Amino acid sequence: MPSVRISKEANESIYFLTFTVRNWYYVLDRYNRWDILADSLKFFQDNKCLKIFGYVFMTNHIHLLIQSPDAMGFVRDFKKFTARKILENIQKTEPSIMKLFSMENGTHEFWNKTNMPELIESDRFFAQKLNYIHDNPVRRDYVEKQEYWHWSSANSNGKIIISSVYN
Repeated sequence: MPSVRISKEANESIYFLTFTVRNWYYVLDRYNRWDILADSLKFFQDNKCLKIFGYVFMTNHIHLLIQSPDAMGFVRDFKKFTARKILENIQKTEPSIMKLFSMENGTHEFWNKTNMPELIESDRFFAQKLNYIHDNPVRRDYVEKQEYWHWSSANSNGKIIISSVYN
């Protein structure tokens, strides 16, 4: 069965996205890898008109609630750039785990291919996904309250600027 993709007809719509580390390996929580993700998202905000309505960075995946003039291009470029940067980081800091991302052809693959994009078609669905994003660290028992997780849009001290749905 082919993976779900962003629709060409709704490429500029709001989407809930999940990017998962290959085989769900827990590697994002160390050696400034969350900073790599945050800096990349800020670049897309500043240079590619990306709007971020919600996000959370977990140890092996991230969730985003975004809108872009080219959502398909954002997904492609963000995954390609962050994979390269994170793999470089792993090579420098934890070279022994590089084999976890090795492919049979000698290349490396960091992100799973699927993004599970979900088109946001109602305010209710938007609110449901935003709460799901913010509640992720609470469900995993990382924190007691949503706003305690630094790498989430629920925390007002986060590094990423959150867009208003109405601007």
